[in-house]
Amino acid sequence: MSVLIVNKDNFSSVTASAKPVLLDFYADWCGPCRMVSPIVEKIAEENPQYLIGKVNVDQEPDLAQKFGVLSIPTLVVIKNGNVVRQLTGARPKADILAMLKG
Repeated sequence: MSVLIVNKDNFSSVTASAKPVLLDFYADWCGPCRMVSPIVEKIAEENPQYLIGKVNVDQEPDLAQKFGVLSIPTLVVIKNGNVVRQLTGARPKADILAMLKG
């Protein structure tokens, strides 16, 4: 499965997913975000049991504010419509998978 671009128009349907959701809050100009992006894309390819989305904070500042994103990349895991984990900074694949499984 590919990474879904999340915006204010599809946000509600994404967070209402029956699958655990990983949201990657990023910006195109952010170096650490560019390091995390291919990891997130690989996780999406290898794990169809998760819904993986990316939120561009420059294009969706209201969504970033809703999640209290002050630094990027920020990774958020949502299960049953609730935030269960939120981490800031570049993370290795194993840490991101552990977030999703935890």
